[in-house]
Amino acid sequence: MGTSVYFILNHTDRLVLSNKVNAKSQQRVFDVIIKMSTYLLNILTNNEFMTKEKTEVSLPENAFRPLKEGEEYEPLMKSDKQYREVTPWSLVWGLLMAVIFSAATAYLGLKVGQVFEAAIPITIIAVGVSGATHRKDPLGENVIIQSIGACSGMIVAGAIFTLPALYILQHKYPELIVNFLQVFLSSVLGGILGILFLIPFRKYFVKDMHGKYPFPEATASTQVLISGERSGSQAKPLLVAGLVGGLFDFAVAAFGAWNENFTSRCCEIGSNIADKAKLVFSINTSAALLGMGYIVGLKYAAIICFGSIAVWWVIVPGIALVFPDMNVADGITAANASPEQIFSYAKSIGIGGIAMAGIIGVIKSWGVIKSAFSLVGQIFKNGNTNEEVERTQRDISMKIIAIGSLLTIIITALFFYFDVMGGNLLFTIVGILIVAIIAFLFTTVAANAIAIVGSNPVSGMTLMTLILSSIIMVLVGLKGTGGMVAALIMGGVVCTALSSAGAFITDLKIGYWLGATPKKQETFKFLGILVSAATVGGVIMILNKAYGFTPDNADVMAAPQARAMAAVIEPLMSGQGAPWLLYGIGAIISIVLTLCGVSALAFALGMFIPLQLNLPLIVGGLVNWYVNSRSTDVALNQRRNEKGTLLASGFIAGGALMGVISAGMQFGGLNFANAAYLDAPISQIASLIAYIALILYLTKASMKA
Repeated sequence: MGTSVYFILNHTDRLVLSNKVNAKSQQRVFDVIIKMSTYLLNILTNNEFMTKEKTEVSLPENAFRPLKEGEEYEPLMKSDKQYREVTPWSLVWGLLMAVIFSAATAYLGLKVGQVFEAAIPITIIAVGVSGATHRKDPLGENVIIQSIGACSGMIVAGAIFTLPALYILQHKYPELIVNFLQVFLSSVLGGILGILFLIPFRKYFVKDMHGKYPFPEATASTQVLISGERSGSQAKPLLVAGLVGGLFDFAVAAFGAWNENFTSRCCEIGSNIADKAKLVFSINTSAALLGMGYIVGLKYAAIICFGSIAVWWVIVPGIALVFPDMNVADGITAANASPEQIFSYAKSIGIGGIAMAGIIGVIKSWGVIKSAFSLVGQIFKNGNTNEEVERTQRDISMKIIAIGSLLTIIITALFFYFDVMGGNLLFTIVGILIVAIIAFLFTTVAANAIAIVGSNPVSGMTLMTLILSSIIMVLVGLKGTGGMVAALIMGGVVCTALSSAGAFITDLKIGYWLGATPKKQETFKFLGILVSAATVGGVIMILNKAYGFTPDNADVMAAPQARAMAAVIEPLMSGQGAPWLLYGIGAIISIVLTLCGVSALAFALGMFIPLQLNLPLIVGGLVNWYVNSRSTDVALNQRRNEKGTLLASGFIAGGALMGVISAGMQFGGLNFANAAYLDAPISQIASLIAYIALILYLTKASMKA
């Protein structure tokens, strides 16, 4: 549950009203909360609370399918009209969401090793607040609030996966120095690079490839934003599904009503097979993942699951059978290890596959990359022609992007030279080249992964970056503790860049569907990055002082990704090796799949992600297929699919919001789960029964279109 992939939504957010706030200010806050609640309740009850201006609003029928030749997509906010987008209201709320959710996600990611994507909860809050305060035509403003606020998740993912490793290593090597400036600059510079590198590819991913990628998270967020524009009858399915999915996941997270996973270990035979044959079945039964599987669809879900099955049901048992004496984890041999321990070793194949899929993606996208460079050259030669482009396709000018990218790289190089590299010019030049090249080339990989499955394999790509940078830096003479700091800071910049690029493509797709101005989204994203980076840096420093990141306190400060990075970086900087054989196997698999016309990235993602997080995708994908194929009436199937997409989006949104609430309860010491019950097989049986009921609800409700 601790991987960056999938926003598995056990999260935290603690809102505290200061005693120093005067009574009048408190009353205003409470009034807004009450109005938000009333607003949502009246939609659910189909009341006349909504104004008469609210009409039957929905995305055009070609929003989720490839466009025919000559066909154009017309967003809700028309390109020839101007709408309120960047206003004091949207800026204040966007920055407030960025601060709150940056602190919340950073704390939870470091404390218990779980990271969630804050975009959906922020979207729900934006819609709720604008509705409760009766703002007129708030759609454009809500897009900006979501875009700025979503900086929290992407900066957190980039920072906490690498930078706490500095404190972990500092415990063993006291001479290693860590300061706030290192943490802050690596986050903010990486975030800026990621956004600048992605903008030239915006048109390709969100417009040229329209309907070819499912964009599951963007779909869910868009449906939530549209719900604020709809009449009660149209918004009701989304809100009801959000309530069902949210309460379903809340019952598990807060009260332990049943186990969050159903596994073959719930019976004695299954336990014996897992222990002896190293073969285990495990599926997460959350509503959020079921909804994500529906939106991803059967095609990509099947490829991802085949990758997962290849590792869990072929490679893991195969390692135990063929190499029983192989050391897979801290002195544990394959014969004595659990399937999960062997997977922790074997998932390096997935890392190699992701890296090679990334390289293949770069090669395939080389035409797009060249056109981006060509466009920069034309603009510098002929001047900026951006004003001739329609509003909904207007980006920051390529001249500004090129100059901004160059300046950011120069500032990063100066940061490396005067701080990280200790004034060594050779180390600085090599380091900045590694960061710039990997961040630029893998930007498209991160965006591609988000577009396909709504999840970014940033930890795998960052691990590969750390390994490559460590080897190269050792070759040029930088090793020991200085090399560890350099590699981790470089990894932090790259990790944040890739995380930012992947997350921002979601924002841009939302804007494309709804008709926002990309230039405004891009411009004010940098402000959100600055605020989020400062917040995350402060949280990391505070948690280190309060708890400490030491090798033996994983039960207090889990930080699993950072601990993994520290474990990889230390032996490399000390002259030891990496699992190159496994990386090579993964690379070969990706090449073969590409030659066969199969998505290598989706398959490799499946090999890297735990089994229980992949199997729900195929379940949701099968529901999608069933709903779309029961009738010979194409129009009826389309209506059913739209209804199913709406319900699935509600599952994701409800799970996200209630996950924040349940995590906040746990942070406050309110945990009602019975550990003994959750360890018993009956909790898994209950989980399976509840999951089947949820699947039936999604299927039947989708068919009633």
